[in-house]
Amino acid sequence: MSFWHGRRVFVTGHTGFKGSWLSLYLSQMGALICGYALAPSGRQDLYCVAQVDGVVQSHLGDICDLQSLQEAVSAHRPEIIFHLAAQPLVRTSYGDPIETYRVNVMGTLNLLEAARRCNSVRAMIMVTTDKCYENKEWTWAYRENDRLGGHDPYSSSKACAELAVASWRKSFFPSERYGEHGVAIATVRAGNVIGGGDWSADRLVPDVIRCLTEGRKPILRNPEAIRPWQYVLDPLRGYLLLAERLFKDGGAYGSAFNFGPEYRDAKSASWIARRISELWGASTEITIDQSAQPHEANTLRLDWSKAATMLGWNPLLTLDEALERTVAWYWNWHRGIGMAEHALMEIDRFRDQAESFVGETK
Repeated sequence: MSFWHGRRVFVTGHTGFKGSWLSLYLSQMGALICGYALAPSGRQDLYCVAQVDGVVQSHLGDICDLQSLQEAVSAHRPEIIFHLAAQPLVRTSYGDPIETYRVNVMGTLNLLEAARRCNSVRAMIMVTTDKCYENKEWTWAYRENDRLGGHDPYSSSKACAELAVASWRKSFFPSERYGEHGVAIATVRAGNVIGGGDWSADRLVPDVIRCLTEGRKPILRNPEAIRPWQYVLDPLRGYLLLAERLFKDGGAYGSAFNFGPEYRDAKSASWIARRISELWGASTEITIDQSAQPHEANTLRLDWSKAATMLGWNPLLTLDEALERTVAWYWNWHRGIGMAEHALMEIDRFRDQAESFVGETK
């Protein structure tokens, strides 16, 4: 029987892109899920089209409302918590920096405090970002012990969240006293995740898909920016593996973990846009937005050797496989195919691949 069968799990941000996929993934393994998040932004969101509300006990609320959040956590009495609620967009953070810090820092602290007051909690996965590192614009991949930073408010707020989690862990749940408190906390930093059902503004893949469905050339702001693109289910599998290890082995795994793609799969935005257009069956021409843009990092790669060594994790899909599955999802959605069944089939397909990989490495 799966470790997750009957496990009480609390997911913040369950109405978002990654949160919806994680909720479906957990449900397929038999977990009892309570979600806490704002309402989905639109009817085409993955949460709606994949009918995630049917597998989650959903609480709609603000992560910055400590009383509401604490009541939800206390009522569900989770054993494991996944924190994905966030203001996740770099460009949005320039427009509303205070709200970005409020959600990403104070929201994280609220959840940590709510969990501290609930004695059922054993493990917490706190999701930050690959952008939490002080970017040196070098070609080397960032490791977990590299310096944190962030030029833009979003990246900086996530670096602040990392520091807040580290402080909470040392102050209230130190590994040397794990036998007393029984709680283990880890932060996770994934690459630029792609997959079906993401409709966020100012993200490359949904921006390109919107252009293609409207018969327009994709418009790129920073065509040569290199990012660690990866399929959404790959880092989620890493989060699940880490949560299980936290639950079983405690503080030995209570630290930061990177989950990224193979080094060769860090590609430029223009390469991604052209490949998506090719898979869609459209022209590969792109338009460059020449207007002034706020600062974004040009080069970003992740070193995930720690996850490989300690968890036996590696990315299962190549970038091209990830793009093929992502474009297939949007193409089916565009044709009006039922996405709830498609999403569950995609998770089953990925889980079969993961089990095959585990079998091969034994």
